[in-house]
Amino acid sequence: MTKPRVCIFSTCLVDLLFPNVGQAMVEVLERLGCETFLPTKQVCCGQPTYNSGYAAGSMKTFKNEIDALASVDADYIVGPSGSCVFMIKEYEAILKDDPVYGPKAKQVAAKIYEFSQFIYRVLGIVDCGAELDAKATVHRSCHMTRLIGERTAPFVLLDHVKGLNRIPLKNVQLCCGFGGTFSAKHPELSDSMVDEKVQNIIDTEAEVLIGTEQSCLMNIAGRMNRLGHPIRVMHIAEVLMQGEK
Repeated sequence: MTKPRVCIFSTCLVDLLFPNVGQAMVEVLERLGCETFLPTKQVCCGQPTYNSGYAAGSMKTFKNEIDALASVDADYIVGPSGSCVFMIKEYEAILKDDPVYGPKAKQVAAKIYEFSQFIYRVLGIVDCGAELDAKATVHRSCHMTRLIGERTAPFVLLDHVKGLNRIPLKNVQLCCGFGGTFSAKHPELSDSMVDEKVQNIIDTEAEVLIGTEQSCLMNIAGRMNRLGHPIRVMHIAEVLMQGEK
């Protein structure tokens, strides 16, 4: 049986600051029978500048990312961030009038999935063979939930991790306050939002906070540390990597 060929969309945040998440994602996918490829020319999806109103200035970034992801003859493109994955999907509408990049953007958008979504929806796997003996709670990504529409995949996969005791998080639907440049432009409001999120996490008495969006986890972990409430933070790829190799 032919292995699914997967192009890894690493995202700039994971690539530059949290390479352990990218490594975990690759290890899990290969354990599940995929053949993975990492295009070296990818840099950033352009979401920070585009969402800040610099549409024209983001075009070069968009086109570079399209060329990088399209450079691999892959069946699928998989990334560790629903927010960034949705940005890639938006390329199709943004570049629809471009005779060269319009068709390329459409092809890339049709192949891309968030990591947990890909495992659950495409591979049809619910049990990745992971083991983690811990009491954990889960932060649900706003972008993945509202823009990609995926509310199920991460929870199903985590509920099949042996030894993991998942505690429901109060107001799980609320944003953590990061929102990319939102946290820089509206710091007071962002602080208020993340403080509420942190308190809800602390109230669960969980040992581990799990998420699907590294930017959210970075924001929450940073705030918890500043407030003196350290907790182990793990991306879902790191959780699914646990257990027998």
